[in-house]
Amino acid sequence: MSKTYVVAAGAVVVALLGGTILATQFGGNDDAFAQCRASQSAGGAIGGPFELVDENGVTVTDTDVITGPTLIYFGFTFCPDVCPLDNMRNAQAVDILDAQGIEVTPVFISIDPERDTVDVVREFTNNFHERMIGLTGSLEQVRAASQAYRTYYAKQESEDDFYLVDHTTMSYLVFPEQGFQEFYRRDVTAEQMAESLSCFIEAAS
Repeated sequence: MSKTYVVAAGAVVVALLGGTILATQFGGNDDAFAQCRASQSAGGAIGGPFELVDENGVTVTDTDVITGPTLIYFGFTFCPDVCPLDNMRNAQAVDILDAQGIEVTPVFISIDPERDTVDVVREFTNNFHERMIGLTGSLEQVRAASQAYRTYYAKQESEDDFYLVDHTTMSYLVFPEQGFQEFYRRDVTAEQMAESLSCFIEAAS
């Protein structure tokens, strides 16, 4: 795995949140998802409105995309190994849940809109799952979405178009009503992710 563009999930959370643990939006012992959490973070501080362009060229908002349990990943299609592996893992977790009658929508948001056109993003997401939603947009739209989810990305210096992008490598579980509830690091397996997602979805129902 290349070390030039992968950002450690834990370090990013600490850096972006000033070294504090995210506070639960429910407070005290009223967290309906407490039994599902593997991390000490909880909803409320991550996520928010965004406006991006989907793989059909249609401008969409967060309310158009997040209509049920949603798994969001920020990356770029030129990523040589990390992004494909992460999105494959996410797709496998979604398939495990599909077999149990539980539907989760996987979403890929590009942080490289200069190269990731609508057509490029559509081809990328089609390789992983038929329900995976691919999103891109203008530099400003992508930056706003990234800031809403407290993610980090930075284009590496390059003299050509074969540059890499340093970026956060977490996947985010978001509900339309409850908002962000959990993040998953790269070392979480598809089976572990599916089990966790199932717990959250059952608690939300």
